[in-house]
Amino acid sequence: MKFSLSWLKAHLETDASLTVITDKLTAIGLELEGVENPADALRPFRVAKVIEAGPHPNADKLQLLKVDDGSDEPWQVVCGAPNARKDMVGVFGPPGTYIPGSDFTLKPAKIRDVESFGMMCSARELELGEDHDGIIELPESAASEVGTSYADYAKLDDPVIDVAITPNRQDCMGVRGIARDLAAAGLGTLKPMDIANIARNGAGPDIAIEDPEGCPAFYGCTVSGVTNGASPDWMQARLKSAGQKPISALVDITNYVTLDQGRPLHVYDVAKLKGGLVARKAQDGEKLVALNDKEYLLDETMTVIADQAGAHGIGGIMGGAANGTDENTTDVLIECAYFDPAHIARTGQKLMLTSDARQRFERGVDPAFLEEGIEIATALVQALCGGSASAVTRVGEAPTEQRVIDYHPRQCAALGGLDVDPDRQHGILEALGFVIGDDWQITVPTWRRDVTGWQDLVEEVIRIEGLDKVPSAPLPRKPGVAKPTASPEQLSERKARRAAAARGLNEVVNWSFISDKEAAPFGGGSWSLANPISEDLKVMRPSLLPGLVAAAQRNAARGATSIRLFEVGRRYLESSEHPTIGLVLAGENRPRSWQAGAATKFDAYDAKAEVLAILAAAGAPTDKLMDFGEAGDHYHPGQSGTLRLGPKKILAAYGVLHPSTTKAMGFKGSAVAAEIFLDVIPLKKKSGHMRDAFAPPALQAVTRDFAFIVDAELSAGDLVRAVKGADKKLISDARIFDLFEGPSVGEGKKSLAVEITLQPMDATLTEEDLKVLSDKVVTNAAKLGAELRG
Repeated sequence: MKFSLSWLKAHLETDASLTVITDKLTAIGLELEGVENPADALRPFRVAKVIEAGPHPNADKLQLLKVDDGSDEPWQVVCGAPNARKDMVGVFGPPGTYIPGSDFTLKPAKIRDVESFGMMCSARELELGEDHDGIIELPESAASEVGTSYADYAKLDDPVIDVAITPNRQDCMGVRGIARDLAAAGLGTLKPMDIANIARNGAGPDIAIEDPEGCPAFYGCTVSGVTNGASPDWMQARLKSAGQKPISALVDITNYVTLDQGRPLHVYDVAKLKGGLVARKAQDGEKLVALNDKEYLLDETMTVIADQAGAHGIGGIMGGAANGTDENTTDVLIECAYFDPAHIARTGQKLMLTSDARQRFERGVDPAFLEEGIEIATALVQALCGGSASAVTRVGEAPTEQRVIDYHPRQCAALGGLDVDPDRQHGILEALGFVIGDDWQITVPTWRRDVTGWQDLVEEVIRIEGLDKVPSAPLPRKPGVAKPTASPEQLSERKARRAAAARGLNEVVNWSFISDKEAAPFGGGSWSLANPISEDLKVMRPSLLPGLVAAAQRNAARGATSIRLFEVGRRYLESSEHPTIGLVLAGENRPRSWQAGAATKFDAYDAKAEVLAILAAAGAPTDKLMDFGEAGDHYHPGQSGTLRLGPKKILAAYGVLHPSTTKAMGFKGSAVAAEIFLDVIPLKKKSGHMRDAFAPPALQAVTRDFAFIVDAELSAGDLVRAVKGADKKLISDARIFDLFEGPSVGEGKKSLAVEITLQPMDATLTEEDLKVLSDKVVTNAAKLGAELRG
């Protein structure tokens, strides 16, 4: 929320500096977003007087001016403004000045062969208004201020403060609420509200409520004989500081009260209404063109303000365009109603419509401020537009019941950790609007919907007294060395992440949300957001690969030749979320060189190697994994696979991404990818941060080679597992070291040579031991149809 310093001081009597105020705002929970001073951009501009004005020698519509801005010599300026003339006083920008409204910097220039230095400026060029028909004209008295900065002359030095209001602080959605907090924090005194006594004559308007759930209370009055024009400068300045565009006095009044008091209002042109107003449910399929000129389709869950002709406003959110006020308006009806926060929130979400009114009503405006709200609005309408006011029609009843909370000052130290004197607590709560009764029974003000228990009262005292005063105290802990708290799953994930980084993969962090288009190649998303940030972040990702491929494409577009990315995150499937590691390899695996020749691309085996290394680090039994066929439709058939523990327990999928997948993702070229499913990895119940101690065997290892003739379709991995199964304790390793295919081994056959490593632990192996083991190896291989090659 934005507001100017002078606006704040209209409610707060204080001598505190801007820095003290902004620091205190953050300290009491109203976090400072920034401070801007509109005068800073206008300080280079000066009050100047035209001392000579004559025709341009080469252009009929241009004039040649001599401008005195207090410098030693007057400036020669070519000017096309129709109101430029001798002796007028205006605003001058000398050469080198940046023009904010036109976004350029002034330089000496030749205009139709005549030199021009600087510019006499219009209101639009200084972003002070929309007037661009002529240059700014200052009163004759300004001639005595020639040479003065225009920002100082016009008293524009009024910093704008921007604070972030959390959803629970609905009372600070108006400048007065912020001033109340600062006053309670000791930065001054909250000024009393000045509500004029309105002379009212005649009956009030005809209003009714047919939807008491959505609109419990509806107040209204009319003001006849008004003249709608521009609002005064002070009001326009305050609205501009809040980022509002002044429109007309009647519209500006409603916006001003909304921002000043946190009380949204609406003004109707009586001449555009047919009959009385009623707060009712919208008809299913009813349509309304709102003040933003957009048409909205309503349903029966929404509250509208309507007359006999139909709906004229979406209650508590936005009025309709058909009955808005304009320069011809003479009679107005002022609406001051209370709308249920839950109804407002649901309606706004359905219509995807936000407004200043919605922001306040859905948080909960002060239900007891209806009377004051309509009196303030009526007084402003009469003061700025004239007219005579009718009596107020009051329909319904707002929920003004006040909560009473039993409190004791000692609870502040017990919960908040800060011992605040009871008298100080009394003063803080009273300054915030709470009423302290006998035995510390606290009556909560109607504007503090968020305070529901004594814990909230402690929070109020602590934040005003100062969170920085809460002493730091260590939490109690058991004696001795602290035990690690990470679970086996967390430790496994950390080890896998370190292993991926150690192997040269770069970690990325992507959104958990992707678009429908990105999710489609991976089977589509099971979960979609009803109210996403954007359509590109709508679906909860079913795979980590869409984000990784998109990141790889961004890197490739910026000239990266070898891309190695990984991410640790969650996939979101129908049942739940699943911790996963995804990786993408693209570009060159090895660059070209005079030794190796041409550059080589990544292939499926590169992905498999990364997967096996990461699985081993995560604690998976990689020696027991089986390599099955294709990994899915988004992978290339014949160039992908899955690593499993048994037929159904898939630990990882890897391979070359299908060309249709990379095309759908907008990736140019081929890419290799893999996903490791961390939640499927079987883990030891007890796992620590430390690696197992290295204990080298005392006896020397022995190697033996075997060559088997097998079916050409037999997987080498199956043969290795069969060989290792001959003696799981003694055989420490087995690997394929040779493949041969040819007529000598037979059609449909191949020769696979296996090297096994035997690691004795207790005694040196004898020839008899080796023969027994060799027989077991041959027997196990024979179960797969393998024959020992002669």
